[in-house]
Amino acid sequence: MTSLAPSPVTVHRRLLPSLLLLLTVFGPISMDLYLPALPALTSELDAATSVAQLTITACLLGLAVGQLVAGPLSDRYGRRGVLVIGVVAYVGVSLLCAISPSVELLILARLVQGLAGGVGIVIAQAAGRDIYSGGALIRFYGRVTVVSGLAAVIGPMLGGVLSSVIDWRGLFVFLAGIGAGILLATLFAFDETLPADRRTSGGFARTLVDYRALLRDRTFVGAVLNQGFMYAATFAYLAGATYVLQEIYGLTPLQYAAAFGLNSAGFMVFGYLAGRTSERWSVRGTLAVGVALTGLGSLGLLAAGLTPMSLWVVIVSLFALAGGVAVTSPPATTLALVGYPQIAGTASSLLGTVRFGFGAVSAPLVGLAGAASILPLGLVTVAATVLAAAASLLVIAPRGTRGPAPDPTPAGEPRTLENAH
Repeated sequence: MTSLAPSPVTVHRRLLPSLLLLLTVFGPISMDLYLPALPALTSELDAATSVAQLTITACLLGLAVGQLVAGPLSDRYGRRGVLVIGVVAYVGVSLLCAISPSVELLILARLVQGLAGGVGIVIAQAAGRDIYSGGALIRFYGRVTVVSGLAAVIGPMLGGVLSSVIDWRGLFVFLAGIGAGILLATLFAFDETLPADRRTSGGFARTLVDYRALLRDRTFVGAVLNQGFMYAATFAYLAGATYVLQEIYGLTPLQYAAAFGLNSAGFMVFGYLAGRTSERWSVRGTLAVGVALTGLGSLGLLAAGLTPMSLWVVIVSLFALAGGVAVTSPPATTLALVGYPQIAGTASSLLGTVRFGFGAVSAPLVGLAGAASILPLGLVTVAATVLAAAASLLVIAPRGTRGPAPDPTPAGEPRTLENAH
């Protein structure tokens, strides 16, 4: 009698998309989970507040650089091995964070934690490009946006709950546990998505050639710069919203959490809808709509900085800003990666590095005028949106070395070298 049980390969193939989405939480969860315990950490390690905040900057920098390194390595050696090394390192360095006796060692450990976490992010995007094409690829990047927004909501909330029962060191042990769980899932469910015959060769010299080819492609550069400036607006929002809503408008921590949750829910919903509209309508059209929506939100914040506005205007503006950024993510990611199936890791690494790098630069700018003004937040987000719109022109009227990737709509499937697995 023939067994009807699914084969291990079939089980792994079904689990792989969920695992790829899980890998995208490395960034948000590493950044947000321990934030509620930051004051206690600062006190216990006898550190200045500004120095303790460097633990956030170090992790953000690590997330950017880690992707830049891991992407090309995965193109050369395959996705699975690089991912396993990155997750193992993440678990080990999270435990090092937990036992750090000084803030200086903690900052260094957080840098390495970010480097390791960046591996998961870039492999998730590159492996998604390996196994999907056409509409399925766009839907995958839409789901990535949804999961990232969900992680951004859950991270601070979970950190707050855990902080009531464990100290900040316990939070890093918890992160190590998350990493260990992802490691087990990787060992069980992550079959190699980049066959040996599709890998690159030539070492560092080949990587430079690949970077040069990417940077000569107007479509790729436009999509990446668009996301860099969109994420600059996002990180400015994350850095400034807490001061605007609590210090200026007097919201309680619970009310602020509700407002933050509303915006994050909008981020998830708009990200999902963007994946659908990109597939059924137009990739470039959806990107333009996202930029326009972000622009409306940033202009609302600028207006609130120039003249007193009611709270609901600021809430709606923040919602539009977050939703607009979410709308741009699936189409821009698709445009950046669709034409490069054989160097998806390298292309994804540049995209991720620019996203987090631009965010790291913009976040401190909103605090230049202190916590008593919305104006810096409005100025930074408006400037970022204008620059993102300018970058979008490179995508709308592309002239690259490989030519524009056609819109992956029902009228035209995107150019790829393989079908979805």
